[in-house]
Amino acid sequence: MNRYILRRILQAIPVLIGITIITFTFTELAPGDAVSSMILAQQDAISDVDIESLRAKYGLDQPAPVRYMQWMGGLLQGNMGVRIRSRVPVSEEIGRRLPATLQLMFSALTIAVVLGIPLGIISALKQYSRLDYFLTWFVFVGISVPGFFAALAAIYLFGVRLDWFPTSGYSTIGADFGFWGHIGDRLRYLALPAFVLGLESMAGIMRYTRSSMLEVIRLEYMTTAKSKGLGYTAMIIRHALRNALLPVITVIGLRLPTLFGGALIIETIFNWPGMGILYLDGVTTRDYPLIMGMVLISALLIVVSNLITDLTYAIADPRIRYE
Repeated sequence: MNRYILRRILQAIPVLIGITIITFTFTELAPGDAVSSMILAQQDAISDVDIESLRAKYGLDQPAPVRYMQWMGGLLQGNMGVRIRSRVPVSEEIGRRLPATLQLMFSALTIAVVLGIPLGIISALKQYSRLDYFLTWFVFVGISVPGFFAALAAIYLFGVRLDWFPTSGYSTIGADFGFWGHIGDRLRYLALPAFVLGLESMAGIMRYTRSSMLEVIRLEYMTTAKSKGLGYTAMIIRHALRNALLPVITVIGLRLPTLFGGALIIETIFNWPGMGILYLDGVTTRDYPLIMGMVLISALLIVVSNLITDLTYAIADPRIRYE
């Protein structure tokens, strides 16, 4: 197992390097640069000499391969560079925002798993019932509705019309609720964006759980267990559930990168102080060190989540061995 983990880590290194090269190339191919976005409002009042001076100040006058190698050299020393406009280290900016994004992501994943798996099992056991038809309809809606539309609809319904949840922010500013009151206040702000972010994942998990459960309960060993007089509930829990959840583990692991990408959009809509607003700011200002750092973090998340999924699958199914 240790050799397998080491091999996967070594295989991920060229993948991550390739991702950084592609990201840097597309950043270079886009029109303009960080200086042009900085002087956009005063473009007519600034001379070409001043513009070139600014580019030299921020190192943008150097060839693209040189700038990439400088960034990569800094990365090997644990330095992702500094933001071009604010001169704040990229690692510091990401470190300040990443915890809020991870909190939103894993809250959404928890909602998706806790609700998606039981509802998928119920839908399979009640196949062709009214409840099954309703849950199937819910799955299609959850998968089909774009995240931004679901976010706006949730804000209007639960935030504006019903006034159940706050529509933006992270917590109530300046309020002193005490320890438990503070936690409750955070949960109120977290509930709506986390549910919206986890909606598509919950629908996908429900769909795969239902399909997997239907496939398992029709297998021959389930018929044998039933013929031996094993109770229905015990048969489902002891024999069907574990085997049915094996494919779902893969689905759950693959949802992490999707949740990260969706979090960037949901955070912007709900004004959540995570990496979404930071990423949007980096793209609009053409701040390539910030863009490179955030893409690298995203790629690392995908690599780690895939590795964790494989290891979890091996733990859940002892028949699988990684050499």
